[in-house]
Amino acid sequence: MTILFLPLAKDKLQALFKLKILGSLQYFMGLEVAKSNKGIVLTQRKYALSLLEDIGFLGCKPSSLPMDPNLKLNMLSGDLLPDPSLYRRLLGRLMYLTISRSDITFVVNKLSQYMQHPRIPHLDIVHNLLQYIKGTPGQGLYFPASNSFNLSTYADADWGGCLDTCRSTSGSCVFLGDVLISWKSKKQTTVSKYSAKTEYRVLSSVSSEVIWLRRLLLHFEISIKSTMLFCDSKFAISLASNPAHHERSKHIDIDYHFICELVQSNTLKLVHVKYQHQVADIFTKPLMLLAFSSFTRKLGLINIYSPT
Repeated sequence: MTILFLPLAKDKLQALFKLKILGSLQYFMGLEVAKSNKGIVLTQRKYALSLLEDIGFLGCKPSSLPMDPNLKLNMLSGDLLPDPSLYRRLLGRLMYLTISRSDITFVVNKLSQYMQHPRIPHLDIVHNLLQYIKGTPGQGLYFPASNSFNLSTYADADWGGCLDTCRSTSGSCVFLGDVLISWKSKKQTTVSKYSAKTEYRVLSSVSSEVIWLRRLLLHFEISIKSTMLFCDSKFAISLASNPAHHERSKHIDIDYHFICELVQSNTLKLVHVKYQHQVADIFTKPLMLLAFSSFTRKLGLINIYSPT
């Protein structure tokens, strides 16, 4: 079906517009596409190596982690950078790299919070991130040739993780079958007095995205009956599934009713997952090597250029 459709679509487009057929897609705007019978790998290897060369880190010692989990960042420690423009340009280029590199999303998001007044410790972490990229320049997203159309998502939050504002960091990722199609790491806009409120905010945010994705998939004639939402907070799951807890949910009233309706209509199925298997944890905080490597594999990130 697909083999017949593509030439037909190409002929119709050529009849309406002046097109130049360049052949199979391999490189576009820094994105590299590697194809095989097993699937497609989307990488930014050339862009990453170009970034390292421009900064002078092409020969640096590789790092196994994008950020040391023992570091506690804040906006006041260390001396201010004499020229913050270098830091801002670096972060801008690293943000573009997150298109295919979900493994560096949290660190880039965290460092971008200090762009107004960057300090030397912030730049040191940028350098460590560049060392990590040096060790994994060809890391990218893998899209297998055969895949199911089950929509599932993971949602987590690091309660009060920001030392400067005590705000929480939300993390989520959405899978279509085994393929990662969306991910996010974001500091919440207000302070939460309760951890349940923090969890409910991220559940509400990812639920809205799931609804949007379900409607988008309908345009491709793919109907999703129910979506699994994995959360490591038993209290948040119990609150969403049991209306008797309403008195305990006044501080999250709108989010509470929004998620409850989705659960009762079977649009969402909230499933408890142990924190050791909470993939979204990689978007909320820096992790130790064992957990980081495990979650990176579960996100479907592979390096086709690494020696086997």
